[in-house]
Amino acid sequence: MLRRATTTARLIPFLLGLGVCATPACVLAQELPRGTPEEVGLSSERLARVSEVFSGYADEGRMAGAVGMVVRHGKLAWVDAWGSRDVAEQDPMQADDIFRIYSMTKPITSVAVMMLYEEGLFFLDDPVGRYLPELANLPVAKLAEATGPDDIPTERAARQMTIRDLLRHTSGLTYGTFSNTAVDQLYRRDDVGNQTTLADMVTALSDVPLAYHPGTTWNYSLSTDVLGRLVEVLSGQTFDAFLRERIFEPLGMDDTGFFVRPADRDRFAQIYGHAGGRGGPLTLEAQETGGYTPEVTRFSGGGGLVSTARDYSRFAQMLLNGGELDGYRILSPTTIDLMTTDHLGDDGTSFLAPGWGFGLGFTIKNQPALDGLPDSVGTYYWFGVAGTSFWIDPDRDLIGIFMIQIRPNRDVNFRDQFKRLVYQAVVD
Repeated sequence: MLRRATTTARLIPFLLGLGVCATPACVLAQELPRGTPEEVGLSSERLARVSEVFSGYADEGRMAGAVGMVVRHGKLAWVDAWGSRDVAEQDPMQADDIFRIYSMTKPITSVAVMMLYEEGLFFLDDPVGRYLPELANLPVAKLAEATGPDDIPTERAARQMTIRDLLRHTSGLTYGTFSNTAVDQLYRRDDVGNQTTLADMVTALSDVPLAYHPGTTWNYSLSTDVLGRLVEVLSGQTFDAFLRERIFEPLGMDDTGFFVRPADRDRFAQIYGHAGGRGGPLTLEAQETGGYTPEVTRFSGGGGLVSTARDYSRFAQMLLNGGELDGYRILSPTTIDLMTTDHLGDDGTSFLAPGWGFGLGFTIKNQPALDGLPDSVGTYYWFGVAGTSFWIDPDRDLIGIFMIQIRPNRDVNFRDQFKRLVYQAVVD
């Protein structure tokens, strides 16, 4: 703790003088250009409302702690941290703390896949089985006739799953956790999503029927984990090595990866869940914090990464820039446009908020106002199961990053609250 306190004391006057940080808690090594809120059309007075609300949540014990960051016109305009990284230790949350981002891993995986697409290694509508033979010709479950995981009648798939299906979650795969069909039960029984390696996971998937005919149903699933294995096969590298060499190192995402370095464990935020509620008192309960060590061997493209607000802001700014940051190009602007266009059409999904579709790794806002939030049509985003989220609003040239560790959350939708409060601070 002495190291952190000494660093904070040295940097507070400098950062506060720039108008970037709202409080001394929000000290971090920033690399995006800095600017005051007013320089980029934000109101400092209105941004103070964000801190007031989230500090109140922490003081009331409704959350342990969180970090919020706003980038506009390519400049880091505002960042703050609230509450505690670890409530029991009374350890204040810091803006450079490390979080389990879970499904915010998916956009990164999707970018990795599209880098290989740009190299001419596949077409979006290629059958997945062409590259992962284990997944060729999988049968489809007749869910209406299934009585349990040991009795699942099947039929021939109307067509093979494609790489586009994996990117937009129409592959016919599932997760085993968000519903209770016979196929989901089979996933849970055979622990399909928790194999030792991505190769082992694909082998396990080959023994399970699809839950739906590919292309017919949007179903949140292990599709993006399969994409991680596709990256390995096409690139000849392990998935973690590909991400590190092709994305994290070029973008300066030093704290993003599948494990937390021993020297950085003091920055790793404790994860909590809400206990009680539903008419009774709501309390915070610390959850298991194991894993994320260098011994990890299954590099989950769907949910395995840890990161910081600072790191993810650089990834998001690269996307908003059309695939480039600080002179290093990850993707072409045309590919970013392809990824951030709705690929579901009229099919849609009830899982997403009204007015939203899904592209290649992101959900895309197609219609204004239906979700009750003020972001622009064309905004794209995703989130993690422990509450982390980001969004990119190209029309307003605005990025929001929100980091928290709460699972399950039985209280207010913290990520939507953060977004709503950020937008009320946009004045130009």
